[in-house]
Amino acid sequence: MAALVLVTPYGLPSTMRFVAAAVGLPGVAVGVISHQSAAEFAAGLHDDVASAVNGFVQVGDAFDPDQLEAAVRRVAGDLGGRVDAVAAILEPLQETVAAVRERLGITGMDLAEARRFRDKSRMKDTFRSAGIPCAHHCLATSMDEALGFADRFLPLVVKPPAGAGAIDTFRVDERDQLERWLTGSPPTPARPLLLEEFVIGDEYSFDSVTVDGVHVFHSISRYSPTPLDVMQTPWIQWTVLMPRHIDGPEFAAITEAGPRALAALGMVTGMSHLEWFRRPDGTIAVSEVGARPPGAQMTSLLSYVHDHDFYRAWAELAVHRRFDPPERRWAAGAAYLRGQGVGSVTGLDGVDELQRELGELVVEARLPQPGQARSSSYEGEGYVIVRHAETEVVAEALDRIVSRLRVHLGNGPPVGEQGGRP
Repeated sequence: MAALVLVTPYGLPSTMRFVAAAVGLPGVAVGVISHQSAAEFAAGLHDDVASAVNGFVQVGDAFDPDQLEAAVRRVAGDLGGRVDAVAAILEPLQETVAAVRERLGITGMDLAEARRFRDKSRMKDTFRSAGIPCAHHCLATSMDEALGFADRFLPLVVKPPAGAGAIDTFRVDERDQLERWLTGSPPTPARPLLLEEFVIGDEYSFDSVTVDGVHVFHSISRYSPTPLDVMQTPWIQWTVLMPRHIDGPEFAAITEAGPRALAALGMVTGMSHLEWFRRPDGTIAVSEVGARPPGAQMTSLLSYVHDHDFYRAWAELAVHRRFDPPERRWAAGAAYLRGQGVGSVTGLDGVDELQRELGELVVEARLPQPGQARSSSYEGEGYVIVRHAETEVVAEALDRIVSRLRVHLGNGPPVGEQGGRP
């Protein structure tokens, strides 16, 4: 029997889908390492899934390689004394997990590879050396260095070197704006700051699977609006669209550059999430890559588009290093619902109307509920996933959902129309 250890500090609903898929693999013993107690963690799982977990260790800080190594050694005792794979969903955990793999001689991404994925400045240097199209960047260690880069490349994006997606990222349009911000938090050699040319264009993702260094699968999706716009406008509702057909000439450039970018970073086996832009002139720029499955319900979208369980596929990759590419059968998309105002959810507008119009397209939904606290995540208070054989039908449905469904928070008017799913 193979043994898989999942490092899941927080029992988030999306994380629990990966756990449930892993424990369902035949011939695989699954251990879990978490910040939560066993009882707290099990509360987020169905009873049959929780009872199928073979080992559990609570740890104070899973991001500490010493603590994580000790926890892996402990949970191995419940898995027959061996561990074949250690895996994590969270991007900030990838370096720690890689370090523990190296220490214990466990197959998987090593620390040098993980650092190329986590350190966005090193990543961009790697891209440029390999001829991968990407934005100009600078890892500034002083105010003068940062302002000098701004003089050449405004507008620009400021982000931490080890950021994930658009988290802790913001746009700078004026030199004075950057100078004021740097005065309060100047970069230093110990705490550098990553500055990037702001790429104007449409933003997409390139989600892929690599097995033993060979690119075997990819999917493409489009964000609307861009993640940075979403982060900077807390109330805006946004969408992700996965078109049914992705083999046309409009995607030829990323289909060629995406696998080369992953190979340059050292991807061997696993799922990855690459973000990229198409400029108005048609050229592309690779933004960044995470050596993990995509977040924000996008793993669910992959599953719906291909009629294939990508949560299970991720676990099988981690343990067995295999993947059978499925056929792309559908278009699908997710609309992310975010409240206007402050406080908790008081109600929704538009549910009944959208239910009548779009109900047959909806395959999954989590609608905000009265009393629900405002989310701290860019994913918002809820979501709706729709699917159809025609991309245009999905795109129109997503637009109607985000333009007509309104989530009211504490200072908004109470709404009696709650409904089920649109």
